[in-house]
Amino acid sequence: MALHRLDSIVLGVPDLDSATAFYEDFGLAHVGGHLFATQDGSIQLSLVAAPTRRLVTATFAVDDADDLSRAQRNLTSLGLASARTGGRVSTVEPATGTGIDLLISPRLEQERFTAPAVNAPGRIDRVNARADGAVLETRAKPRRLGHIVLGTPNFDASHQFFVDALGFKISDIVKGEGVFLRCSTDHHNILIQRAPIAFMHHSSWQVDDVDAIGRGAMDMLDGHPERHVWGLGRHYAGSNFFWYFKDPAGNFAEYHSDMDFIPEDALWTPEELEGARGLYRWGPPPPPSFIKPDDLADLMIHGHSG
Repeated sequence: MALHRLDSIVLGVPDLDSATAFYEDFGLAHVGGHLFATQDGSIQLSLVAAPTRRLVTATFAVDDADDLSRAQRNLTSLGLASARTGGRVSTVEPATGTGIDLLISPRLEQERFTAPAVNAPGRIDRVNARADGAVLETRAKPRRLGHIVLGTPNFDASHQFFVDALGFKISDIVKGEGVFLRCSTDHHNILIQRAPIAFMHHSSWQVDDVDAIGRGAMDMLDGHPERHVWGLGRHYAGSNFFWYFKDPAGNFAEYHSDMDFIPEDALWTPEELEGARGLYRWGPPPPPSFIKPDDLADLMIHGHSG
């Protein structure tokens, strides 16, 4: 696979200061200006001023110059323009207007996370000690950026762009709604979903385990109950645990752990998911504002007037 991960995103927000405070509380390292780094992935989030919230740019990593050349040929065959500067190709996703960059970058190697000892029926791995998840007090710190979800008003054009031009693979399909796509060994790196207007639904960030999700949620919600969106739960598509929060601009940010791993040469068969299975396996029911964010009407009005 030529692409090997989602490298970074640029988010446009109306209020840089409030968004900066949110993502600092979320556990990202503020490294100056409006740049934020994860523990393993270096700088993976940049905030820029914008009239309304939007995904400005998503950057995906590739192995070498041949990968860039191949992508440019595919883009040209679809009538899409691109520009090449050094080890980067820049283009625009045609249905949403999102900037897409392909960047030559080394593959990300993460240190092995040693899972805490767990007791279970017929398995006693922790004796005479409290569970790590009960006693750890460290804040959750995202390891890396995992995926994004993008609403598109022209699903077919977005699907063609990511699959035919960039080479994403299909992991699962949500019938009549969207498709989970991967460019790495994660189950998905982007979900494109049908929407009345282009918008950023959420970004998702890997943490160590479900206890890290819980600790992170408690810290995020302490004094800020309005940040809660949906969680704790486990998805079916991707199998990961989740908890979602809302930043001051209206973008959702997710902690996730235990994502499905699909080797590049695996014979993975996508499923067509319907109903609740397309959203989750267990957890509280998703609130209506998760399915249709509260500010969609305002974004539509602003988009038509702009």
